[in-house]
Amino acid sequence: MDKSVETYLLEMEVGAGRSFENMTVFELLRNGNGGPDYITLREALERGTFTVTEISEGGSVPDLMVANKGDIAVLLLDGEELRGAKQNRILNTTILVGPKSSAKVPVSCVEHGRWSYQSRELQESGHVMHREMRMLNVQNVSESLRAAREFRSDQVEVWDKVHELACVMDVPTRTGAMKDVYDAKGTDLDGYLESFGLTEGQKGILVFIDGKPAGLDFVSRENAFAALFPKLIKSYAMEAMLVTARRKKGRGKGDADTTAAKPAAGEARAFLKRAAGCEEKKYESVGLGWSFRYAGPGVVGSALAFNDKVVHLAFFSIEEAGRREHPGGMAGSRTRRGFRV
Repeated sequence: MDKSVETYLLEMEVGAGRSFENMTVFELLRNGNGGPDYITLREALERGTFTVTEISEGGSVPDLMVANKGDIAVLLLDGEELRGAKQNRILNTTILVGPKSSAKVPVSCVEHGRWSYQSRELQESGHVMHREMRMLNVQNVSESLRAAREFRSDQVEVWDKVHELACVMDVPTRTGAMKDVYDAKGTDLDGYLESFGLTEGQKGILVFIDGKPAGLDFVSRENAFAALFPKLIKSYAMEAMLVTARRKKGRGKGDADTTAAKPAAGEARAFLKRAAGCEEKKYESVGLGWSFRYAGPGVVGSALAFNDKVVHLAFFSIEEAGRREHPGGMAGSRTRRGFRV
């Protein structure tokens, strides 16, 4: 594993763990801002210095065009949702778009039933797809990179997971839009947001659901993490709500009335150590820097680094239902179903 990524994981300070319902969040802290200067997608859009559009009038499902007219880099986070244009999309990987530059970025559709313009430009929706979808996307994109050097997802699987989310959460959606589920469950998600607050110096979260590690996100700059914090909490909260809903419908394991024991900080550190032991592969990023992809026993992850400085880390636990063993470590569904745009 790249030493800078390994060091970040092993030297991360684990703060207090707070719980709400079946979700526990540990703060991840690290002194000083690392890496290049950048702002988040929302900040860039609010400044009017960043645009996201279809790549042409006819559009293309797996690609969007971004243009940064500003003097500072813009961070796009994997799983962030963009709404508008011909259909809502999520970003397939974390990308750092340099100042005064443009790029074609890889995305997946999360609105199966629409292909018509709502607006000429896309806006950020305020959502990040839930943890299970992010974990599966990391697996599929990693395999696509290994096989074809492309940041492609399994589009059919993404649609399947959005459909399942809407069905299990009992949310009707005319166009099969992930955003409809988040909007319908807004009050419930607000309960999680009110229960988890930011700490000074915080740059990440490590989340447990039902007492088991779910995943972590770390961003190198404190201000950027603060801006992304609500999206990330809602992403993991949607997963926590989905787990509970599945159990009540008889689709999950365990008793719906069972309350899992609150995990200890030592369990959080054990997950960081497990992530640090993953196999690593390195690819040139779509924007600035390098994309690192990780796989290990029960863990997958990704990282973006620029000039040997970590910008974003995301690692996810692989539950048995989502695990795809592969003799080379990076496993996949290509042989099972193939990649779709």
